[in-house]
Amino acid sequence: MTDAIRVDGLTKSYGPVHAVDGISFTVDQGAVFAFLGPNGAGKTTTVEILEGLRRRTGGSVEVLGLDPWSDGRALHEKVGVIPQDFRFLDKITPREAVVYYGRLFDRPVDPPALLARVELAEKADAHYDTLSGGQKQKLGLALALVNDPKVCFLDEPTTGLDPKARRAIWEVVRSLKADGRTVFLTTHYLEEAQLLADQVAIIHQGKIIAEGTAAEIIRRYGRPQRLVVDAPPELADRLRATLRLPVQVAGGTVEVEYRTKDDLQKVLAAVQGSGVPWSGFSTRSDTLEDVFISLVGRMDEGVLHPPGAS
Repeated sequence: MTDAIRVDGLTKSYGPVHAVDGISFTVDQGAVFAFLGPNGAGKTTTVEILEGLRRRTGGSVEVLGLDPWSDGRALHEKVGVIPQDFRFLDKITPREAVVYYGRLFDRPVDPPALLARVELAEKADAHYDTLSGGQKQKLGLALALVNDPKVCFLDEPTTGLDPKARRAIWEVVRSLKADGRTVFLTTHYLEEAQLLADQVAIIHQGKIIAEGTAAEIIRRYGRPQRLVVDAPPELADRLRATLRLPVQVAGGTVEVEYRTKDDLQKVLAAVQGSGVPWSGFSTRSDTLEDVFISLVGRMDEGVLHPPGAS
């Protein structure tokens, strides 16, 4: 599989401040890549460098084999962009906006088909200022697709949307992947990244602190699975006396970590034989959001150092 995006040792400095500090990663052609990080981590700076909107200080960057800064005109013909908090002219309609963008790119465009693709056909002739937040984001997606891009940069496309509108955007992202397009996604919704992304990179303080698939990151940095039992704290004392597994009390439940099916069977047997009344149980695994919060917190506390740091 070829690389749609290649970043090697990228830096961006503002005097003594290193907004992006020597990061490297690649994005496969046709993949959904989620680029995650807290506010101020370096996400937007990196994305703007990839889009050719900001000049890098050092390192090398290629998008579709082109340097975004020196080959910006050629690159902009091949990428689509929806920025954070997409805004447009108040009295333009979605149909008019699509036609306008088609003329800007000198591309033939079928407004009804494009608006139908992003589930906006019924609002084709409504003024922009009458659209809901989700409908405005859908129009942004439609405009990002006017030039038939090979790479789509979607910067927090679902921020502030209701669950139904968010899921509609997710379906568009999945359709872009099905078409073989590459999607570079930034989002603060970690469950969104876990559901949609083939590749994930987490950036903090200008450095990438974790990368891989969501499952790989969870497996590498997350806690083991836990059996969560609805029971009083006395159960924890009984289990600690009979099991060599970590046991915690949390909010009216008792949590026991386990790694294998044999461990789980031993925990269940110990719970049943404890003599302590319990009312139910469930299993729990860390999510990408759990791991993200843990990694960022540990780095802020100086417990975790990014890969390659001394």
